[in-house]
Amino acid sequence: MLGDKNGILVSTVEHVLSALSGLGIDNALIEIDRPEVPILDGSAAPIVAAIDAVGTVSQKARRRYIKVLKTVRVEQGVAFGELRPYDAGFRVEVEIDFDHAQIGRQRFAANLTPAVFRRELAQARTFGFLKDVERLRSAGYARGASLDNTVCLAEEGILNPEGLRCPDEFVRHKALDAVGDLALAGLPLMARYSSFRGGHKLNFQVIDALLADRSAYMIVDAAEERRRDAAELVFGQPMPAFAPER
Repeated sequence: MLGDKNGILVSTVEHVLSALSGLGIDNALIEIDRPEVPILDGSAAPIVAAIDAVGTVSQKARRRYIKVLKTVRVEQGVAFGELRPYDAGFRVEVEIDFDHAQIGRQRFAANLTPAVFRRELAQARTFGFLKDVERLRSAGYARGASLDNTVCLAEEGILNPEGLRCPDEFVRHKALDAVGDLALAGLPLMARYSSFRGGHKLNFQVIDALLADRSAYMIVDAAEERRRDAAELVFGQPMPAFAPER
């Protein structure tokens, strides 16, 4: 969820943020007339297609990054998420472990580039369990969920007649979500992100922990490396950055 000081809130932003971050777009104006981003088909593919349809423009400014200088780790029982120094761009490593025969333990790891995002992550849809549907809907959530936008799992298997888009679609969607969640840092990351049994809350907590430790990162660009006070970066309120020159 994103918000401002006036109390304006927009929820379910992770797929839009993931598409923007995955394609290397860090300066965009988005207009929305509802408090929730449409789920579309449950993946980032329609957003990527819309961006590709209109194209992008390089700006005459150098891209800035948050360069992670030391490991920042958050644990929740056996689950964890951590950012580590990584000079080769941004790498995401996500592992999940579900007590369901269709999922089990899956792992996805890749250096994130626009080509990798398009090919490996954009098509992966959100998923949920049939046993949770009524509970979520009674609490006001998942009211728009359907087999058109969610991979639904019952005890006996997947209810979607078309099946999965790839055998490990579940972990790929978790990686897609992580890319979107980590975009809330406000600038692209130069880091290696690893998580085990993570989710939105854990991803947010890792970014929060990073920005709370002034010695854990520095702001860099192609021209020079420089430190900035952590107070300049506000969790959940992205700062403007610029696309790289081609």
